[in-house]
Amino acid sequence: MNASKIISYISSSLLTVVSSQAQGTFQNLDFELANPGSASYSLNMLVTSALPFWSVYYGSVQQTQILYNEIAVGSTSVSLLSTSSVTYLPIDGTYSVLLQGGLTASAASISQTGLIPAGTQSLLFEAADVGFHAGSLEVLVGTQIIPFAAVGTGPNYTLYAANISAWAGQTEQLTFSALEDLSVLNNWEIDDITFSTTAVLPGPGALALMLMGGLGFGMRRWRAEGF
Repeated sequence: MNASKIISYISSSLLTVVSSQAQGTFQNLDFELANPGSASYSLNMLVTSALPFWSVYYGSVQQTQILYNEIAVGSTSVSLLSTSSVTYLPIDGTYSVLLQGGLTASAASISQTGLIPAGTQSLLFEAADVGFHAGSLEVLVGTQIIPFAAVGTGPNYTLYAANISAWAGQTEQLTFSALEDLSVLNNWEIDDITFSTTAVLPGPGALALMLMGGLGFGMRRWRAEGF
């Protein structure tokens, strides 16, 4: 079975079970708990309103506000995107989060500490290209950078997976960081983070295969869009 068939099979299997997975004590993994309130038409929102249960960092500096329905070309930023945005729309539901690894800090990060459910094998998340080439994204459990790979696609996103079985049943910090990149505008729109009991990346061989498949998909997409 070739790489594209394996990725397609895994993707279809995951999408049928992902909604039923327990999330431990993590909350707002789909970003739907945002509460813009009277700030609906302002450029900035308090993190506590925009991303409840999450912390936001530009480099090592914790932020109290993020952008709302805005992008910052060249600057490190985090933005909450809603269905009322005139720039880029959410991947799913009413809200998504946009991480922009700009030139003003080493990374744009969101973090949350919680209990990873017992029996967890995989971390899944959806990410979208929002008009610029995506550079480096780091996913960390605690201080450990976790490799991830593309395992499928939806109508407006790529589905990524990482093997986090080693942390099942443990309380850990989960972090997503779009890194500073001098060569590209490093934008990652993220949504629907999920802990799954499905073993998506069972071993080094499968991981290498999926990484190759994900890279191939990305190159085909960039070429198709004329980059």
